[in-house]
Amino acid sequence: MPTFCAPDGTRLAYRTIGDGDPLLCIPGGPTDSRYLGDLGGLSRHRRLILLDPRGTGGSAVPGDTASYRCDRLVEDVEALRAHLGLARTDLLGHSAGANVAMGYAARYPRGIGKLALIGPSTRAVGIEITGATRLDLARLRKDEPWFPAAFAALEAVSAGTGSDWDAVTPFFCGRWDDAAREHHAAGLPVNREAVAHFGADGAFAPEATRAALAAFGAPVLLLTGEFDLNSPPRSTAELAALFPDATLSVQAGAGHYPWVDDAGRFAAAVAAFLG
Repeated sequence: MPTFCAPDGTRLAYRTIGDGDPLLCIPGGPTDSRYLGDLGGLSRHRRLILLDPRGTGGSAVPGDTASYRCDRLVEDVEALRAHLGLARTDLLGHSAGANVAMGYAARYPRGIGKLALIGPSTRAVGIEITGATRLDLARLRKDEPWFPAAFAALEAVSAGTGSDWDAVTPFFCGRWDDAAREHHAAGLPVNREAVAHFGADGAFAPEATRAALAAFGAPVLLLTGEFDLNSPPRSTAELAALFPDATLSVQAGAGHYPWVDDAGRFAAAVAAFLG
């Protein structure tokens, strides 16, 4: 895998798939980018540049654990853009990676052509996703055979009386089969320090980020799944309202990994947005 040097000297890795204009991709987790695959065939339209965040995949573990903080990861994205020699780039962030992407848009708006936020986390802008919102969304799956056990676990988590997230997992996928189980397991973070420090004190400045995004002039796509318990359509719509030029897309039948649930529909939607 090719590597580059972050501002603090940490060697970071990325993989490249496909041809065409570059699309820099930031995974969630924080975890390595392998679970993104080729984003449902989006590599047929764009050259995907998939970053492994520090301490994951092929990227080195940093000497300072504070550098795992979301706001610090923004500088890694800027270093990759400079390393690739791009005056600006289209940028895609999934899940927690959307927080990094929004931080980049706030700090380096001229470095972005178009911004795609997929199943976005909303921590960077302080939008709270309540337990009631997640429970209402989960009830849409009431006819699934796994629903009773998964919903009971979700109710316990929402009430603060349980923590069995494994039992809740089916809600994050548009369909719950062997392929979905395998994909979800492959995307789970393994670097606990990276996860623990990602949202540490100072990682997010919601008011400042909101103000910066209100002045962000580039087109933004916000795409989430109809059943995405992590990024409910209601919360994603609230996030979309913060941008001057935003397109909200809710992929029918999809969960938190829409390129897995319907690759063709996902790739077509993102490719059409990117142009």
